[in-house]
Formats: sequence, structure tokens, C-alpha cells
Amino acid sequence: MASGNGGVRPSGTVTFLFTDVEGSTRLWATDPDAMSASLRVHDAILRKAIESHGGYVFTTAGDSFAAAFARASDAVAAAASAQHELATRCGRGACAAGPDGDAHRRGEERGGDYFGPVVNTAARVERLVTVGRC
Repeated sequence: MASGNGGVRPSGTVTFLFTDVEGSTRLWATDPDAMSASLRVHDAILRKAIESHGGYVFTTAGDSFAAAFARASDAVAAAASAQHELATRCGRGACAAGPDGDAHRRGEERGGDYFGPVVNTAARVERLVTVGRC
């Protein structure tokens, strides 16, 4: 999934940018169709912001991005650009807000990745097991 810098990973001193959609598990549970549509907008905005500031997306997981930058200032600029564009296009949660949905056990496959409340729940269980809480 090469991106930014013509597909070249930065090396040497690298700055990482990690993103995550706040409250996405609840949003997937309440309206999976709206969340799916919103995530497509989110992903396009994030990828454009990262790549236009010289970043390299090295992984995505659910609604999270992980990117590397050769300069910290570029990572900050990408984050600010993404936040501004998301706020302009979506407002605070408006992209994914909607009526309750019925498909709370369904996962969605897109671009070789999986999304939805079932994936979010599995990730939370995995984190609990990893830190020895189960």
C-alpha cells in the first residue's frame, strides 16, 4: 500500500502519524450504512492529506491510518489539513450520525480490509487479552 513520496518510505529520523475515528464502535452499531459512507469520505480525506504532505501510509486498520513522514512539520501539517477538511465536510460526527441500524453483527470488506462493529469488538477483546485482563 505504497503512498506519498512516490511510494518511497522515509528513512533515518522518521515521524509517525497515527489516526483513529473517535466513537466509531458506537457509530457502526447505531448506523452501519451511514458509517460505511462516512468512512469512505474519511479515508479519501486522510489519504489525500497524508500524501499531499509527503507522507507514506504504511498501514490501515479499520478506521485507523498509520503514516510515516521524513519531517515532523509535514506530519503536523497533514494532521491539521485532515482535521480541517473533516470538520469542513462533516462537522463533529455529522457524517456518521443517523438513525439506529439493524446490521450490528455485519462486517464490511473493502479494499482488502474489514470494517464494522464486529471488527471493532474483536480488536477490543484482543487488546484486553494482550494486557492480561481476560
